[in-house]
Amino acid sequence: MRTLKRWTLVLALSLSVLIPLAFVTDNLFEVSKNLDIFATLYKEVNTYYVDDIDPSKFMRTGIDAMLNSLDPFTNYISEAEIEGFRFQTTGKYGGIGATIRKSGDYLAVAEPYEGFAAYKAGLMAGDVILEIDGKSTKGKTTDEASKVLKGSPGTTIKLLIQRPGDKNTMLKEFPREEIKINSVPYHGMLNNEIGYIRLSQFTEQCGKDVADAVKDLKSKNDLKGIVFDLRGNPGGLLNEAVNIVNVFVDKGQKVVSTKGKVAEWDKEYKALNEAVDTKIPVVVLVNSGSASASEIVSGAFQDLDRGVVVGQKTYGKGLVQSTRQLSYGTQLKVTTAHYFTPSGRCIQALDYAHRNEDGSVGKIADSLKTPFKTKVGRTVYDGGGVDPDILLDAPKYSPISKSLIEKNLIFDFATQYRQQHDSIVKAKEYKLSDADWNSFSLYLKDKEYDYSTKTEDALKALQKNAESEKYFDAIQADYDLIKNKISHDKEHDLQKNKEELVKLLEQEIVSRYYYQNGRIMNALNNDSEILKAIDILNNKELYNSTLTAK
Repeated sequence: MRTLKRWTLVLALSLSVLIPLAFVTDNLFEVSKNLDIFATLYKEVNTYYVDDIDPSKFMRTGIDAMLNSLDPFTNYISEAEIEGFRFQTTGKYGGIGATIRKSGDYLAVAEPYEGFAAYKAGLMAGDVILEIDGKSTKGKTTDEASKVLKGSPGTTIKLLIQRPGDKNTMLKEFPREEIKINSVPYHGMLNNEIGYIRLSQFTEQCGKDVADAVKDLKSKNDLKGIVFDLRGNPGGLLNEAVNIVNVFVDKGQKVVSTKGKVAEWDKEYKALNEAVDTKIPVVVLVNSGSASASEIVSGAFQDLDRGVVVGQKTYGKGLVQSTRQLSYGTQLKVTTAHYFTPSGRCIQALDYAHRNEDGSVGKIADSLKTPFKTKVGRTVYDGGGVDPDILLDAPKYSPISKSLIEKNLIFDFATQYRQQHDSIVKAKEYKLSDADWNSFSLYLKDKEYDYSTKTEDALKALQKNAESEKYFDAIQADYDLIKNKISHDKEHDLQKNKEELVKLLEQEIVSRYYYQNGRIMNALNNDSEILKAIDILNNKELYNSTLTAK
């Protein structure tokens, strides 16, 4: 026990080098005391609990629960998870270069990355992975399988796969590679004058990738505007967000600042390089999945009146994380600061510092939001994400589309389609034919999928309320009549939502031939938000008036 106490004191003193001296003086005893309590409790439970305990798993549960009481972004990263974390920050990892998904009791290839190991080995989307290095994948989760698929570049992996429609199995043996995912999966022209750049993640060198994309578009076209797509981008490296804004703003311009409890995190980040283009009109597309570094970029564009932000309110993550090295090859990703856009606003939506009595976290009330001014005097607000300059309704899928996606029926039909067609036209030109639509309708005839419409959900709620208030017996005959009238007809719903389903089928089928790049290219044909962005860039009066103080 004396050794245990000595260990807790050493740990407390070690922690003290990470925080200010005044704080240590006031809190060293509390830290040491609670570490001692935790260590003795851990020892006693491991010694006397009635059943055997896995010490590592038991400790991990405690660590995760402790960190979860802070915010969702402060995480412990075990040695086994380092590879996944490295991918988030660098876009690189050692593995086969493919995404995977559940397929019944087993796993299947969702999409191989073009040009990497799985692609070179001939793996195709839909291939069922029965074994990895001789061990069955039956019942395994995608996370469990992903850890096994990843590994040092050059090491060999063996996959036993079965292609849908083929009773035979195939053994694929090939070396893992270093996989580098391009942060700009696609850039190109939407028409003769408007360019498009899609940024999927904020990893190392993504600022250079965006700069190169802008230069390429300018060198090959009479470029009059750019649509910069940050939809669904969860963020990443703060310094790369600064570098991306720097592509479009002058050297020396403040882009973002941070402020934390420790003085070393009070920083101001400015554009360090010469811009590629400070004049070309830009529309930045965002949605509720645009978070963190995406919000630094879109918030800076808005505060500096450098472009028009279009879409839906962003996620609202105004917190900055840093990593600290721990023992045994582990790391701690810890929230160290809030960040502030050039106007001085923090767009953090949830107040983790002041939890409700039940432990839940509330959003910052509208009444507590503070107005700020952009460079030209437009009013913007803090405390809840970036509000677009031009707000658009979020695209929504119909219940039947959601069901077909969740049941993998669109995915599986595309797999079948690929087996029956060796090639298709270019990604941007591909259209599903009427014959292919009829094949899809026929394909669904014997498939199980169900869903409920909003009207049906409302009717169920009515029944529940009527029963609780003892009115249902009196209205049951009318209820049954309404229920029969609105009961959905799958065939009718299929035809009613044909346009939406065709778009989904086209994108999935195109991805089997042209991979992620092709999926993006095809999706641009029917993207209502892209069309709106083009309209804004073509309407100089609307574009300029949006960026003018009212």
